[in-house]
Amino acid sequence: ANKRLVYDFWREVFEGGHLELADKYLAEGYIQHNPNVPTGRAGFVEFFAKFAKPEPIADAVKAPLVSIVAERDLVILSFAQEHADPRDATKKYTTTWFDMFRVADGRIVEHWDAATRQ
Repeated sequence: ANKRLVYDFWREVFEGGHLELADKYLAEGYIQHNPNVPTGRAGFVEFFAKFAKPEPIADAVKAPLVSIVAERDLVILSFAQEHADPRDATKKYTTTWFDMFRVADGRIVEHWDAATRQ
């Protein structure tokens, strides 16, 4: 159930841009550990409203999802990402990004990722 909740949140709200569905997935007191995004459901919505444009919700996550792992109340999504190599502009490299969520009472209450302050 926790995997499905996080997967659907990613698909509908994050990728689909349907911020009006945030209250279905995020607790009001949602804690955000990414230093670039405000904490709280309202902070999440306000931040992503600057970028998100609602589009049809896909049946599957669009990003290259490598794995989704759940243990107790934690769910981790791992994605493959391709970047330009800063040492050689003619090359690219692949790395893995993760997003970890804590779920309580059927809603996401906390989020972590590998982001640094921008």
